[in-house]
Amino acid sequence: MTTNTSRPVRIGIQIAPQHSDYTTIRDTLRQLEELGVDIAFNWDHFYPLSGDPAGLHFEGWSMLAAWAEQTSTIEFGPLVTCNSYRNPDLLADMARTVDHISAKTPGAEGRLVFGIGSGWFERDYDEYGYEFGTAGQRLDALGEALPRIEARWGKLNPAPTRKIPVLIGGGGEKKTLKLVAKHATIWHSFSDVPTLRHKLEVLRAHASDVGRDVSEIEISNDVKLTGAFGSADAAVLDEKTEAGVTLFTLGITGPSIDLGPVKDLLAWRDEKNS
Repeated sequence: MTTNTSRPVRIGIQIAPQHSDYTTIRDTLRQLEELGVDIAFNWDHFYPLSGDPAGLHFEGWSMLAAWAEQTSTIEFGPLVTCNSYRNPDLLADMARTVDHISAKTPGAEGRLVFGIGSGWFERDYDEYGYEFGTAGQRLDALGEALPRIEARWGKLNPAPTRKIPVLIGGGGEKKTLKLVAKHATIWHSFSDVPTLRHKLEVLRAHASDVGRDVSEIEISNDVKLTGAFGSADAAVLDEKTEAGVTLFTLGITGPSIDLGPVKDLLAWRDEKNS
């Protein structure tokens, strides 16, 4: 199946908050906005996920507040925040506040994309004193948290500047995709094309069960390049676009951040949208 193909193709770039000083991260974000990237992401972990496990690393939500103030056009958010690390009502309030910081002028809409998942990086839990539990328990906790987050957004004064887009990451068919169907504006996965097509069928069924059409949900996927961007990479992206993906996200990380692939992806995007 395919989803709504009327959406424009968008490019997200995840700046890993690791192995770089904050000045480099800040300057990279500025360059991404100037280049015309649609969404900038970071992540919500406490230690590097690759490279030196004792390398430089920064906390995600503090960084997002700075990004909200620093930028003026680009959307941004965590890919993804871990539900386990904060009380859901507090997390909703943090997101609402960052949303307002990013709005810049009275009456303007904010630019936060609220990415959330159930958590998986055991070192974060162990080192910071959270109960890791099982994957099923963490997913159940996410299912309990999402309605609380939505309810808190409805109670806060001032309210969020807009209906904050909710991105849910993950591909579990029994629990995660049910949560996507009920709560998400965007679904993000790391699926290859055959897996993506299958999971979209599952998502369509779950969406129908809660009275939604799957076309209401933007389909997001990661980008893995083979090296320098070439025809093989473009062919994979084209195939995923035909399957329904309209948001593609590439991860970049220090210590040496190369924006060449970002420029290639943007050129491909512009050609697709022309």
